[in-house]
Amino acid sequence: MANYCEICGKGTQSGMNVSHSHLKTKKTWKPNIQRVRAVVDGEVKRVNVCTRCLRSGKVQRDV
Repeated sequence: MANYCEICGKGTQSGMNVSHSHLKTKKTWKPNIQRVRAVVDGEVKRVNVCTRCLRSGKVQRDV
């Protein structure tokens, strides 16, 4: 599954895990992407959408 939202463009972010002794290792944060049926331009399509866009109402789901 794609790791980005097709509505807002949110994708994978990278950073560092920092331990108590200040050792650093790479870490990635992935957005919570759901594949949903949504109404796009008047027709129903399957789109990859983050849960924040679903919750905020940026996407009209097809029921």
